[in-house]
Amino acid sequence: MSAVAEQAPGARRSTRRADPAAGPWRGPTRPYDLVKEFVAALAVVALLTAALAALFSSPDERSITLQGWAKQSPNDFVLTATGELAGTTTSAGYGPPYTDGGEPQSIGPLHLAQWAGVRIPVDAAQDFVIGPLTATTHDAAVTEALATWTGATADQRTAWASAYADALGEAPDGDPAKVGTGDYGPVPALTGGLLTLATTGGLDAQLVSAPTPASSGFYQTDYTRPILFLADSGHLDEIAGQQHLHGDQWGMMNETGNYPGQAWLWLYSFWYQVPPFTTSWEPNADALIWGLMMILSLVLLLVPFIPGLRSIPVRIPVHRLIWRDYHRAHGRGGGR
Repeated sequence: MSAVAEQAPGARRSTRRADPAAGPWRGPTRPYDLVKEFVAALAVVALLTAALAALFSSPDERSITLQGWAKQSPNDFVLTATGELAGTTTSAGYGPPYTDGGEPQSIGPLHLAQWAGVRIPVDAAQDFVIGPLTATTHDAAVTEALATWTGATADQRTAWASAYADALGEAPDGDPAKVGTGDYGPVPALTGGLLTLATTGGLDAQLVSAPTPASSGFYQTDYTRPILFLADSGHLDEIAGQQHLHGDQWGMMNETGNYPGQAWLWLYSFWYQVPPFTTSWEPNADALIWGLMMILSLVLLLVPFIPGLRSIPVRIPVHRLIWRDYHRAHGRGGGR
């Protein structure tokens, strides 16, 4: 094994060949097994990685699906579907980029969402309930209910759905089977049919495969509609609370399959816990934090050009502490 001399950082490398007349090396030597060192280091790193991953990694939760929601919280599913028909959910009146109107977030006088306009049009009642049922149902009662709904006026539809939503709110546990009598029109049949469709998994496929301006429907990768539908529910909020992901819980998770979440997301999560984002600015917190992160990112990119900020390494010479042996050997003073 040939001997290799270590060289201090920054030192000029000599190109002069060793003098053959100098004879063999007569200084101290010691045995060194490179393979053994490599295997030991690999084992230590592997054990540390496994231990730290078990302690600090984000949980590998299964994907939340409409089918799982329908099976685990059928009452909440029916109530949310009724809200979509009544036009009272968040998605139904969200505003740009999904619907007209609404009160989208802004950064002071900058109403960015309104400037962009409706880019992904969403009709909550049609896209989440009526459309999927029309495309897949073979139930005579649901088909009749669809015809009744389609033939009614907008005011009549809203009256039916609103009355049924109120009745569900008064029923024990929100159970559709315990709803009192009333003029609900075809709404119970529609929401019941949608619950059956979701339980079989068919609604997941319907909402993903339906074409949108962002997807032709050939590649099933646009989850806009199922995510909006889930976001209107109490089921998603309950799961978020269990995983400590509410704004006041300091939670953070962003994971796809077995891939780990991005560590940089902690900085986004941090600002949601700090006033005024938690108080007076809370209605526009998402837009304001996004704007703040853009400013911080720009500052990071421009550090070499910002006077004072770029001089911090010179004024706080941490690098000299790290290379103190080198600087001491070259007479420049260690740690200074």
